[in-house]
Amino acid sequence: MPRITTIAFDADDTLWQNEQFIRLTEQRFADLLAPYTDTPDLNDRLVAAVTRNLQFYGFGMKGFTLSMVETALEVTAHRVPGTIIAEILASGRELLSYPIETLPYVDQTLDHLQSRYRLILVTKGDIFDQERKLAASGLAEYFSAIEIVTDKTVATYERIFAQHTDGAAHTVMVGNSLRSDILPALGAGAFAVYVPHDLTWSYEHAEEPTNDPRYRRVEHLGHFETALAEFAALD
Repeated sequence: MPRITTIAFDADDTLWQNEQFIRLTEQRFADLLAPYTDTPDLNDRLVAAVTRNLQFYGFGMKGFTLSMVETALEVTAHRVPGTIIAEILASGRELLSYPIETLPYVDQTLDHLQSRYRLILVTKGDIFDQERKLAASGLAEYFSAIEIVTDKTVATYERIFAQHTDGAAHTVMVGNSLRSDILPALGAGAFAVYVPHDLTWSYEHAEEPTNDPRYRRVEHLGHFETALAEFAALD
């Protein structure tokens, strides 16, 4: 197989923490609504609303916040007080300002790779929020290209690999989502390394492509170069 020259990284929950703040907000949402509803599947209702609204709002904290408001109205038959809606909106704004905490081995891995590979960032979500997180992370200088996209599909990766790499066959995609980072990148012809995160949104789950020779799973980025060596051995 061709020599790898480019490594593409996902951002949220691959380079820095993200889902943990959403989980905290979900708990805050449940606490706020507890006096007004005894809906047993409140979180499932919220997740369903977020998923349903992806076609309208896309991925990101703003869509999540609007889905919280929508769910609050639904489960209380529109009886939820305006003060609670205001607090839900405030919790959504907090999601757009939380501190950035990079994950273990991120800085060391990027620093070690940048002299030997072209590094690019491929993340989805709200442009304003993703740009804020990237700036706060201090990692922007590692990447020769940054792509913030509305969704990650085979077509998305085909475009990005054609524009920023020597081709999909020379590229590795790294991420924590099987559905968004791994499967479509493999479908576009790239290699892929799955780095699971303890907290991953159920929407992003999928079956691992364990029989694909271009796929590897590592427990953290400290083991990433092992995967690269295994890909090289396929030549």
